[in-house]
Amino acid sequence: MGLKRQIRRIRKPPVWIFAPLVFFLRLMKFCMNTEVRDPNGCLNTETYPYITVTWHNRLLFFPAMFPAYARKKTVAMISASRDGQYLAGIVGFFGIGVVRGSTSKRGAAALRGAITCLESGCNVSITPDGPRGPKYKMSRGPVILASKTGIPVLPIEVAYSSYWEAGSWDNFRIPKPWAKTTLILGDPIEIPPDLSEPEIEEWRRLLEQKLNALCQSGSGAVSSEQ
Repeated sequence: MGLKRQIRRIRKPPVWIFAPLVFFLRLMKFCMNTEVRDPNGCLNTETYPYITVTWHNRLLFFPAMFPAYARKKTVAMISASRDGQYLAGIVGFFGIGVVRGSTSKRGAAALRGAITCLESGCNVSITPDGPRGPKYKMSRGPVILASKTGIPVLPIEVAYSSYWEAGSWDNFRIPKPWAKTTLILGDPIEIPPDLSEPEIEEWRRLLEQKLNALCQSGSGAVSSEQ
């Protein structure tokens, strides 16, 4: 039996297995040139909470780029898949809570959990093209959640000055040694309540455009395949 198959047979990997990777990410960040652009002061805890949206292939340094106090006030919505289980273990080391589920699996439970977290004052972080794409395609989830709660959506970009792209569905980005990493927080977007189906689609498209525009402004331009 191959190593990959053996790993996949493990229902829930032990928490300690993620410690070396988290240590490596923190060490890399220490060695990298980093910058945070927050023109609206969204990292100020007095402005919380937000529903943050970030493309899936920007996730590697997403937790590490936030200060500890912000991570402790953030919950990530992560798919109920096996890959999501690994990601949940990693973000847990950074002090970020987790709500499991996505639009394709355990969606109703994830929505209820996210609403509870927002009501408690915690940010909810979503990768709206995950867990399996299409790449750079905004899901309806953030729109519905923002419409139900009145909490604004905050587009976030993690840009690398140079990087490799993996052969995965999202071309996951891995910064090259000594690359500059920039965390960019966009303008909060408020979604009206009681949206009709056409209105949900209209706002979904708008959020997609806003997040892509933010990525382009950070020199992390999205693919032309959209």
